Amino acid sequence: MNKTSRLTRGALIGAAYAALTLALPFIGFGPVQFRAGEALTVLPFIYPEAVWGLTAGCFVANFIGMALGFTTPWDILLGTLATLIAAYATSRVKSPWLAPAPPVIANAVIIGAMLTFVVIPGFAHAPLYYNILTIGISQATVCYLAGIPLLFFIRRFNKQNGSTDKNES
Repeated sequence: MNKTSRLTRGALIGAAYAALTLALPFIGFGPVQFRAGEALTVLPFIYPEAVWGLTAGCFVANFIGMALGFTTPWDILLGTLATLIAAYATSRVKSPWLAPAPPVIANAVIIGAMLTFVVIPGFAHAPLYYNILTIGISQATVCYLAGIPLLFFIRRFNKQNGSTDKNES
């Protein structure tokens, strides 16, 4: 696959992440987050270009979310960092069943800590363990219940169409 195709795929993944996240903002931001876009965080397992696409998509979603009053500058900084770390780690895992683990762990720890230690208007502060648990559960729900089926669907589609992914043996 040529460089332009990878660039385009990364951009489309980022745009899809932002659009899916902003489509349901009331459940995509806050102490319990069911971001539909997080289902896409398994894609670096197949497509390395998804790392920067997801990172850019998260930045855009959080930036627009801030303009709409759902997030803070901390979300832009720390949420984007969590997505970058998670996406890169996902690109390195060897099993599709482990692909959701880096996004779950990175978001639970980083966003859980942010919700605990950063003042967010309209949200009461909860203990660190609670925020890690709620973000972890909501992230795992989206990544495993939507991300895993998406991952296997794309891998099957690619195989049927003669494409291969980086983790196919």
